[in-house]
Amino acid sequence: MFDYYILKLIWWLLVGVLLIGFAIMDGHDMGVGTLLPFLGKDDLDRRVMINTVAPHWDGNQVWFITAGGAVFAAWPFVYATAFSGMYWALLLVLFALFFRPVGFEYRSKLPNPTWRSAWDWGLFAGSAVPALVFGVAFGNLFQGVPFTLDDTMRSYYSGSFWALLNPFALLTGVVSLSLLMLQGATFVAHRTDDNLQARAKKAVYVAAAVLLAAFSAAGFWVSRLDGYVIQSIPDVNTALNPLMKEVARQPGAWFGNFQKVPLLWLIPAVAYVGAAMAVVCVKTGKTLLGFVGSSLACLSVILTAGVALFPFVLPSSELPRASLTAWDATSSYVTLNVMLWVALIFTPIVLAYTAWAYRVMRGTVTRDYVTANDRMLY
Repeated sequence: MFDYYILKLIWWLLVGVLLIGFAIMDGHDMGVGTLLPFLGKDDLDRRVMINTVAPHWDGNQVWFITAGGAVFAAWPFVYATAFSGMYWALLLVLFALFFRPVGFEYRSKLPNPTWRSAWDWGLFAGSAVPALVFGVAFGNLFQGVPFTLDDTMRSYYSGSFWALLNPFALLTGVVSLSLLMLQGATFVAHRTDDNLQARAKKAVYVAAAVLLAAFSAAGFWVSRLDGYVIQSIPDVNTALNPLMKEVARQPGAWFGNFQKVPLLWLIPAVAYVGAAMAVVCVKTGKTLLGFVGSSLACLSVILTAGVALFPFVLPSSELPRASLTAWDATSSYVTLNVMLWVALIFTPIVLAYTAWAYRVMRGTVTRDYVTANDRMLY
């Protein structure tokens, strides 16, 4: 159907689509969880916030799980190197995520205020920590990950968990966290009313301001970093291993793709447009359009990072030519081809049942509604 080169490119795009889907769909319930202790002034407010996302949050996890599975199947070198080298960071994310299903299910089982407050902070940790760590991971990609490959393609990671928490990575963590908080705040503003909605609108303004400031600062910092450039590589339409290329580090090289194709500058520009759209639309009462604007910001931020890194997926700071790219870290032609057909069949199904579920459970969640249906809701 497609040659090997096109399949490699398609799977780079599809992994990006899954990450964007995760940021938009799972991002808004993570944003709600992060804002839960701050926007909810009493227990009833917090129950309202939880019930805006509780019917959907577990279904939204399909984007996260599928993205991890796609990396495993399409980019096995990347999966093996990243998941073993960044083991403690990923374990931190996993432990934080444990709080989400338990918190949603058990928070309202007891009326005890201490019990409920503890789970509120558990939901906060289960939402904010992964959002922050995902951004930190992207920040480390731009600086290079300290790993090497031997002649048998075994990876050796020489970094540490604490080294991941460097200033630039923490800045990109702020970008990620504020992005998902913007997504969550616009969703709460759309699904609630009265005082809670008013507080959510204020959160939209703050999150948008922090996002754009951090995104701009990160872009300026990236322009000062040494990026990676492939100097020579065999035919990318064939099976390659990562050591079959030559890579150099050059100042400002992460902007190379934007300089080659100036039209690509429209991608980061959409982040500013989307954040501004979220603020303006929420302020004027067009909250659904505000959510669309924050979703555009999610798309733009992730796509900007992907285009800047392309074709690199996991750059190596220890041995640049061992860097993993979309051309040499992929599975076989047959695997990519079979997976493409699976994606073409099941992605529309996921989109269809997601759209149906959100349509069925649409509408405003109010304090009166939660009070009247106390035994039925979270």
